Amino acid sequence: MFKKIATGVLAVAATSAVALSLPAAAHASSYGEGWGPVYSRYDLAKAEGWIGVKWDHEGESNRVTVRGKLFDLDNRTYDEGGKCAFVKFEASDFDHDWSPVHYKKYCGYPGYKSFGFTEHDVYSLRAKVCQVAPHGGHAKKCGPWEYLYTAESE
Repeated sequence: MFKKIATGVLAVAATSAVALSLPAAAHASSYGEGWGPVYSRYDLAKAEGWIGVKWDHEGESNRVTVRGKLFDLDNRTYDEGGKCAFVKFEASDFDHDWSPVHYKKYCGYPGYKSFGFTEHDVYSLRAKVCQVAPHGGHAKKCGPWEYLYTAESE
């Protein structure tokens, strides 16, 4: 009786070990997860969403897809100094050179605006949420850069 129970436990353990190791192998060719929330200074704007990474068969090139929502959390009127939500994204290539790749502005407390973009050959991707005047200008009251993806972390 003990031998049958021990054999059954070992079979279950072996099956579990195989099942747990499969996602790690699949992880090398594709990856996807939620990101955020990322906030501006004073939490008056935020962005959050999903990021997916798909590698080619050789593992030399990738495609990064980002989907998200940008929320305007500033309930002040523009006359009272209210600002719009603003998010910007930068990507680094495999030589670690950073470039701006996408930005979105949304004015409309208490709502949000959906956005999405795709980039190729990305080593790392980061986002920063700020506020900006309704008619443009420089981004202000930015939060810190938040790193959403780095190839080393896969």
